[in-house]
Amino acid sequence: MRKVFKGYGSLIVLVSGISIGAVLGLVLKERAAALKPLGDIFLNLLFTAVVPLVFFSISSAIASMTDVRRFARIMGWMMFFFVLTGFIASGIMIIMVKLFPPFSGLSWALPGASAPPAMNTADAIVKALTTADFSDILSKKNMLPLIIFAMLTGVGTVRCGEKGRAFAQFLQGGNEVMSQVIGIIMLYAPVGLGAYFAYLIGAFGPSLFGAYGRVVQLYYPVAFAYFGLFFSIYVFWAGGLAGVKMFWQQIPQTALTALATGSSVATIPVNLEAAERSNVPQDIREVVIPVGATIHMEGSCLAAIVKIAFLFGLFHMPFTGLSVWLTAAVVAVLCGTVISGIPSGGMLGELLIITLYGFPIAALPLITMIGTIVDPPATMLNSVGDNVTSMMVTRKLNGPKWMKK
Repeated sequence: MRKVFKGYGSLIVLVSGISIGAVLGLVLKERAAALKPLGDIFLNLLFTAVVPLVFFSISSAIASMTDVRRFARIMGWMMFFFVLTGFIASGIMIIMVKLFPPFSGLSWALPGASAPPAMNTADAIVKALTTADFSDILSKKNMLPLIIFAMLTGVGTVRCGEKGRAFAQFLQGGNEVMSQVIGIIMLYAPVGLGAYFAYLIGAFGPSLFGAYGRVVQLYYPVAFAYFGLFFSIYVFWAGGLAGVKMFWQQIPQTALTALATGSSVATIPVNLEAAERSNVPQDIREVVIPVGATIHMEGSCLAAIVKIAFLFGLFHMPFTGLSVWLTAAVVAVLCGTVISGIPSGGMLGELLIITLYGFPIAALPLITMIGTIVDPPATMLNSVGDNVTSMMVTRKLNGPKWMKK
C-alpha cells in the first residue's frame, strides 16, 4: 500500500480534492460560486508562471541543440501529426453523427444577434504571429508570438556558438527554476482544482442536461472513447506496450488539470512533467507541447463537426454526401489546428462555419453555447493530444525503440 501511494500519492490527493469539490458543487449548487476565488487563485498562479516557463523551455531546448536540422525535423513531423490527428478526429465524429443522428427535428426560434464587427484577415494573422511591443509578449493572450520569439531566441543562441554559451546556460537555468516554481504551485492543486470543480458543477451542472442535452449525449461519450481508445492506439504505435503503460501511468494528472481548468495553456506545466516521466526527449517535449497548446486541438475538431451537424439539423439540411463530409472535415481541422492560434480563435472558427455554409448570423450564439458545454472534455483531448504527439514525433526521430534507450 505504501508503494502504491508513493507512486500515485499526488494523483490520489488530486483526485480526492476534485471529488470533494464535485460533491460540494452538487450539494451547494449556485452557492458553490463562493468557492470560485480559491480556484481562481490557482489559475492565476499557473497563468503567471506559464509565460516564463514556455519561454525558457522552448528557447533552452533549441539553444541546447547541436543540430538545427533536428529542430526542423521536429517542427515538420509535429505539424504532420497535428493535421493527421485532426482529420482522424473529424472523421470519427462524422461517422458518429451519421450512425446516431442527434439533431433531427430541431425547431428553435433563433435569438436576435447583431453581426460581429468586420475582421480583416491579414490583420488577424499579423496579430496572431507578432506583437507591436516586447512587453505584449509577456501575456498569456499572446502565446503564439511568445512561442515564435522563444524559437528565434533559441536559434539565435545556437548561431552565436561559443559566444552564446553563457546565455544558453542562463536559459537552461531559467528552465530549471521555472520547473521548480511550477512544482511548488502544484502543491495547491487539490484545493484549487477542487474549488473550481465545485463552482463548475454548481453553476453549470443543471444546464448540461437541459436544451443542449443532445450535445452532451453525443460529444461526451465520443470524446472519452477517443481519449481511451485512439490515444492508446497512437501511443502503441509510438512506443509499443511499454509506451502505453508509461502513458497511462503519467497522463491522468494532465487530463484532470485540463478538465478542471478548461485551458490547454494552464495545463502546459503538468503536461511537460508527464512527457518527461514518459521519457520523451527534452528537445521534443519542450517544443511540441507548448506549441501544441496553441495550435493543436483534436477536441475542437470533434466539437466543430458537432456544431456543423447541429446547424444542419436546425435548418433541416441533410448532412450527407462525400463533398459535405470532406468540407466539414477541412473546416474542423482549420478550426482546431490553424484558426485556434489566432486570438479569439474559437469565435473565428464558429464564424467560419456560419459564413461558409451561408447560415444566418443569428445562429452564432447557438453554436457558441455548444462550444461552452463541450469545453471541459475538448480541452482534455487538446492537452493530452499534445503529449501523444510528442511521443509520435519521438518515434519518427529516435526510432521505434526509443523507450528502451
